[in-house]
Amino acid sequence: MVNSGDLDQTLQDGNIFRQLNALIVAHLRHHNLSQAASTVASATMTPLDIEVPPNRLLELVAKGLAAENNGTLRDLSSSVLLPCSYGSTTTTRTASIDFSVTHVKGSSKTIPKHESKTLSEHKSVVRCARFSPDGMFFATGGADTSIKLFEVPKVKQMISGDTQARPLIRTFYDHAEPLNDLDFHPRSTILVSSAKDNCIKFFDFSKTTAKRAFKVFQDTHNVRSISFHPSGEFLLAGTDHPIPHLYDVNTYQCFLPSNVPDSGVNGAINQVRYSSTGSIYVTASKDGAIRLYDGVSAKCIRSISGAHGKSEVTSAVFTKDQRFVLSSGKDFTVKLWEVGSGRMVKEYLGAKRIKLRSQAIFNETEEFVISIDEASNEVVTWDARTAEKVARWPSNHNGTPRWIEHSPVESVFVTCGTDRSIRFWKESV
Repeated sequence: MVNSGDLDQTLQDGNIFRQLNALIVAHLRHHNLSQAASTVASATMTPLDIEVPPNRLLELVAKGLAAENNGTLRDLSSSVLLPCSYGSTTTTRTASIDFSVTHVKGSSKTIPKHESKTLSEHKSVVRCARFSPDGMFFATGGADTSIKLFEVPKVKQMISGDTQARPLIRTFYDHAEPLNDLDFHPRSTILVSSAKDNCIKFFDFSKTTAKRAFKVFQDTHNVRSISFHPSGEFLLAGTDHPIPHLYDVNTYQCFLPSNVPDSGVNGAINQVRYSSTGSIYVTASKDGAIRLYDGVSAKCIRSISGAHGKSEVTSAVFTKDQRFVLSSGKDFTVKLWEVGSGRMVKEYLGAKRIKLRSQAIFNETEEFVISIDEASNEVVTWDARTAEKVARWPSNHNGTPRWIEHSPVESVFVTCGTDRSIRFWKESV
């Protein structure tokens, strides 16, 4: 654990190393040194097909040498480097969907059939999972206090029959109690976890030998959920305390909202999530409310009480355009809310959650909503616009999945089971 303010330097170092690796791989590939490019890509966890302009490495070296010869090179600024490949994607983003428009029944889209494969197991229940912003990695956290990190391209290689592929690339042990949530830094190789031990821990997964956290935030409560601000400078935490905690990543300072949302705030927070721009964040609470906060002032700007009747709200996530919030509750419903007005615009029925703190998610295009039916042990999918149920697939877990998480960039997702297993889902060929 690093006790000083070294996180900024660690993030910068990881960012520079990752960009340098991308430049080297692209340089080798562009000059037809395919075997060397593949070896470096595998050793540094860099995508072999990373998009970098041809001869970019040569250009930067030439500029650096020229600057050094002129005596002008002092500090390596990130402004002269390529945008960090981590946390970005070349996938085309779909246009924003106006979910408030009423659709004719029967006009629903059909989601392609998916198949799943077990990747690994924890020693106990798998409680959470999260994909990296670029979809290259995902991590899982268990009641066994461990964190497993997988590389998605290697998962696909393994599923395709490559017996040499090893998708599980890191395992971290540093919590004393079961894991609750995970998140990836938006621009660097930092994975953050939260657990019942009241701790938030930072891991640098670019370091192959690191097993323990290099930085720890000690909260006063069980930390149920975490979410990075898109800048990576702040981390939001939902705990057993009814008010969200906001941490400055660099200074360790913890901030609380500047206004008390309402007199009925009395429940732990099940989930916190930032919007895509960080201008708003949302909390899903045990007291049955969904609350929206201004991302700058930290003031509560809207409280939707009784969002799921008298039941607790177990999850809440924004659409990419941050106009709507998708929530899940223990009233057996999934709902879509308009941020501007606070009104419910869609209700997705047919997936029961009785005991587990499950969640509802969008697929990568936001055309479909996916959740778990605890009663039937099935993955349920709805057309996001029409709210019609379009698919029910057996989860293939021996026991109900505890968590479901979708890639932000492609049609793959993972389910985590009470049977300790991690299953990877992709479209059937």
